[in-house]
Amino acid sequence: MMRFESQAVTAQHHHGDLAFPLVLAADGPMSQQDLRAQSAVLMEQVATHGAILFRGGGVADAQAFDDFVAGFGLPNFAYEESLSNAVRHNRTPRVFTANEAPQDVEIFLHHEMAQTPYFPSHLFFYCEQAAASGGATPLCRSDVLLEKLTQQLPEFVARCRAHGARYSLTMPADADATSGQGRSWRQTLNVDAKEAAEARLTALEYGWQWMPDDAIRTTTPPLSLIRQAPSGNEVFFNQLIAAFCGWQDQRNEGTRSVTYGDGSAFDDADVQSAIEIAYDLVFDLPWESGDVALIDNYQVMHGRRSFSGQRSVLASLCLDSASA
Repeated sequence: MMRFESQAVTAQHHHGDLAFPLVLAADGPMSQQDLRAQSAVLMEQVATHGAILFRGGGVADAQAFDDFVAGFGLPNFAYEESLSNAVRHNRTPRVFTANEAPQDVEIFLHHEMAQTPYFPSHLFFYCEQAAASGGATPLCRSDVLLEKLTQQLPEFVARCRAHGARYSLTMPADADATSGQGRSWRQTLNVDAKEAAEARLTALEYGWQWMPDDAIRTTTPPLSLIRQAPSGNEVFFNQLIAAFCGWQDQRNEGTRSVTYGDGSAFDDADVQSAIEIAYDLVFDLPWESGDVALIDNYQVMHGRRSFSGQRSVLASLCLDSASA
């Protein structure tokens, strides 16, 4: 049976006695059978460490990555059925491209789809081709971040806890590949017509306003900014940093894209301080071609550094078996 050996990588973080991320090197190709036999232990490890980087397991292409993910036996969280705003393209029914925003666009820290009522519990990423330079995936443990925020910004945390947040986003009529939030409303809502879009938004309890160019501006109901993860840890679970820093395109302005759940504005100084604290905690995952990462979406924020050269990272999203 294939075995894993724990390794250290440059600048690896430690929270208490726990490495972040846990790095596991395989002593041979990782088969579905091997993964199924070890998946319970691996899921316990990702719940403890927050993220695992698998290295040297012989994952060579999108289908091999699909097989790798299937070995964990977790229910698939299909991109086409999600409310994700990112432009992506499926490579297999389970595997799709990561956010296809231009290479000079940084994608800031966030929990996957935390700006929606429906989000995956776990993320798998596969490095098909590492960038010539840059392109790391920043990772930040949100339970550790919440501890730091509580110590340094207690009033901000109290407001986050009390009110949650509403997210507003203008979605184009047709996909805009130049934006990290460029998925069209037809694709995002999985509808063909305006009437069907309005019915879907009503069911989601979203507000909306049609724009002159057939774009639509939507606003979520209040969503939690602080949650309890299945591990029992409290986490700063949201898209606040990504919205403030990165929801910038011809239709959206980041600082106008999110408010407290009662409609009041965030204090820019509070958010800027929270951003600085979060990025002080970041580990930049240094991709090598063939790497696979497993991330607990409840406990760990992720993003994407800008890069040069060709870079291809594929993704697959999953649900906990218990929540499927």
